[in-house]
Amino acid sequence: MNRKLFSLAKSGWKYIASAFFATLLFWILDFDFLTLLSFSATLLFVFFFRNPQREALHQQNSIAAPCDGVVTAIETLEESPYSYRVDIESSYADVGVLRAPIDARVLSVKHTYGTHLSKSSKLFRLLNESAEVLFVDSEENEILVTHRVKQSFAPVDITLLKEQRVVQSADYGFMIDGVVSIYFKSNCRLDIDVGQEVKASESLIAYFS
Repeated sequence: MNRKLFSLAKSGWKYIASAFFATLLFWILDFDFLTLLSFSATLLFVFFFRNPQREALHQQNSIAAPCDGVVTAIETLEESPYSYRVDIESSYADVGVLRAPIDARVLSVKHTYGTHLSKSSKLFRLLNESAEVLFVDSEENEILVTHRVKQSFAPVDITLLKEQRVVQSADYGFMIDGVVSIYFKSNCRLDIDVGQEVKASESLIAYFS
């Protein structure tokens, strides 16, 4: 197995390269303050877009967390094709790499552009940029995962294509400072609590019955 000691999400390359180029330019021009500022920005972007190695647990019928963050809500749904919704909120301090919750086929991918309002806004769920991915495994078990950015400087980046196959814990995108909602059907048993901190691919949050 090829183990990466340190890597960066592809979504961050343009930010890091731009900040590093600015650092070199200001250094050549002998603008000390701007050199320090742009170098600090480079280091921040490296931190924001880090992609650490993660262990995939691969327990039978398990569903892994697709992102890092804290569980902020567990809702029972009515008049919906899904029975439960779990919200996981991430911040700038969390790793933003998104990872597949199950071995699955991607049934659909939908990206909706929008604003980057605060989560406290009443228009957060209505207007903010979002992306939706529907995963279906070999037993036709479905999991719907939606991603909605908060006041992030970067858009949500989903690298999946319709009908693509993924394995549990595989990288499928990036989102920094947002809310991930996972929708489960009635054949899932949740194994998670509000307030719990989770890590993508390393935290198992539910099981198929």
